[in-house]
Amino acid sequence: MPPAAATPLPTFTPAPGAAWQVFLVFLRLGLTSFGGPIAHLGYFRAEFVDRRRWLDDARYSDIVALCQFLPGPASSQVGIAIGMARAGWLGSLAAWVGFTLPSAILLIAFGYGISRFASIADSGAVHGLKVVAVAVVAQAVWGMAKSLCPDRPRAALAIVSALLTLTLPSTLGQLGALVACAVVGLLALEAPPAEGRALQLTQVSRTAGAFSLAAFVALLVGLLIAARSGSALVGLIGGFFQTGALVFGGGHVVLPLLQAVVVPTGAIDNAAFLAGYGAAQAVPGPLFTFAAYLGTVMHTPLQGWIGGLVFLLAIFAPAYLLVTGTLPFWDALRRRALVRAALMGVNAGVVGILLAALYDPVWTSAIHSKADFGLALVAFGLLVLGRVPPLAVVVLAAIGGAVLAGV
Repeated sequence: MPPAAATPLPTFTPAPGAAWQVFLVFLRLGLTSFGGPIAHLGYFRAEFVDRRRWLDDARYSDIVALCQFLPGPASSQVGIAIGMARAGWLGSLAAWVGFTLPSAILLIAFGYGISRFASIADSGAVHGLKVVAVAVVAQAVWGMAKSLCPDRPRAALAIVSALLTLTLPSTLGQLGALVACAVVGLLALEAPPAEGRALQLTQVSRTAGAFSLAAFVALLVGLLIAARSGSALVGLIGGFFQTGALVFGGGHVVLPLLQAVVVPTGAIDNAAFLAGYGAAQAVPGPLFTFAAYLGTVMHTPLQGWIGGLVFLLAIFAPAYLLVTGTLPFWDALRRRALVRAALMGVNAGVVGILLAALYDPVWTSAIHSKADFGLALVAFGLLVLGRVPPLAVVVLAAIGGAVLAGV
């Protein structure tokens, strides 16, 4: 007897006029969602599956799977997809704005503090933020390696990716490492079988999805061409857009990609860069809002809150266009074994890139003494073994840095 055809999931109809409700719900989540993308996904499930019943578990799992497949901030993309399912295109924008706004405002404010009071950047407390970045990135490498490199071939890919990234410390080197890992994944890795049931994730039409993907490609290529004009500002905006288009594996991967864009150009020095990254651990919401801090403090014509918003949009735009563009095509795409195998290789390469970043710039810029190493070790132990919330660890590291500076 032939197998029964997969039963499509019931279609969600966007609720007209409910974008304001989507915004308020995601604003509350943006104010309270600490702990990184995995924690964010837990908050989302509790809010939208258990409490509000906007989605069922199957549909929520499908959305998460799609957003893990795409480059970009997975939790923000899940929010965009949920907003789309609930209230259409306005709902998707409302979800992104609500979830992003709180941390963006806090990091822009921190950027103003660093810019106005230059001595803050050299204080012991800010050095503590640089040290805690070592612990946070080490925790990310540890967790991602366990889930994305569980076997010898993928562990080997991660090591090769780290070596390539250290040898060619630039965006081009990182991209080359990811491409090489994708090719190895295609040729040598065996992807697990895809789920058999059919999916209906959203009401986005294929035409609208194709338009989003075309806009993504046009912006990516257009910014690359425009950067050849010699404009440093256009080059930076293009670099942020490319970073948003390349970040696989979680928000922490944004660190080496952005560092390669902004530090070599002189837009910001490593000390201020890492201070902002440390501060980003202390705020709720997506780590990509680190771009708002950078836009505020970088030496560009758009300094201040305007720069913060422009670079925030630049880094999030690929995520929005990719998730809205891929939603209508996800069911067919996820069934292709070659696509899944390539993604396995890319994910292993991402672990290697983050491992290289743990050494340079994070370790080399923050660890200057045995006391610094001890503080980083304590922070790592609190995060990984004690499971202490990141906000508390960041505050303790800042206090520890201030105390060590006074000794």
